[in-house]
Amino acid sequence: MTWRLRITHRSGYNYAAPVTASYNEARMTPTTDLHQITVSADVQVDPAPASVVRYWDYWGTQVTAFDLHRPHELLEITSSSVVETQAPDEPADVLPRVALCEEKVRDRFHEFLVPTAYTPEDADLVTQGRDLAEGLDSVDAVLAISKWVHAALRYEQGVTAVHTSAVEALATGSGVCQDYAHLALVLLRAADIPARYVSGYFHPITDAARGDVAVGQSHAWIEAYVGSWLGHDPTNDLPIGEQHVIVGRGRDYADVPPLRGVFSGGASSALGVDVAITRES
Repeated sequence: MTWRLRITHRSGYNYAAPVTASYNEARMTPTTDLHQITVSADVQVDPAPASVVRYWDYWGTQVTAFDLHRPHELLEITSSSVVETQAPDEPADVLPRVALCEEKVRDRFHEFLVPTAYTPEDADLVTQGRDLAEGLDSVDAVLAISKWVHAALRYEQGVTAVHTSAVEALATGSGVCQDYAHLALVLLRAADIPARYVSGYFHPITDAARGDVAVGQSHAWIEAYVGSWLGHDPTNDLPIGEQHVIVGRGRDYADVPPLRGVFSGGASSALGVDVAITRES
């Protein structure tokens, strides 16, 4: 089944005093791949006009980069897109767990196996990841780890922050989708399964009808290499399907933040995030 989704994502900054110049990068444009087609996409910057360039970064995420060189106290970015999605096929190739430990696989996917600031190595989590995967094939190990993460954390906003690591989130017992994804990545990598962070959007209504709107925030999940890439959503303990829209991939959140920038001037505060996802067909 194919879904057509319209996504509107607004974000930005308020500044305590006029900012004389700023440079920003937005990663809000959905990608196109085998199971997702971006029909249309547009990113608007206020105040306008701004000097805008678009490029694909090292990880394959489309970036809208722009700079402003006149005083402004408010910066607002609105990304609008229409995407057609369908459920991915079962993994085309599945390697046995022992094959994932081979040097040629570890060398190829080295960047998705090593610790990061968000997914640090932790002795207890290394043991946990290996125990969860023990005796399982690669696909079942991914599912078992995702299920464990889903049960280990309680979804709660405001408990963790954008810079919270997986270890810190587990210590609190609560978090948001970013924390679920980071914790799953630590466990998967401990089990010698290459895994990457995926940013995007999610329509939470499984049987959404035409015109149904979901209001929320951007979403995050994981993809694990089992011979080919397998996506799973530990926050909802769901396989990736028509409800998921991919924006970007990387080692962790730091590689795919929706908005990042630098500026010259006073302090800033985020406007927050406003995302609306509408099923059109």
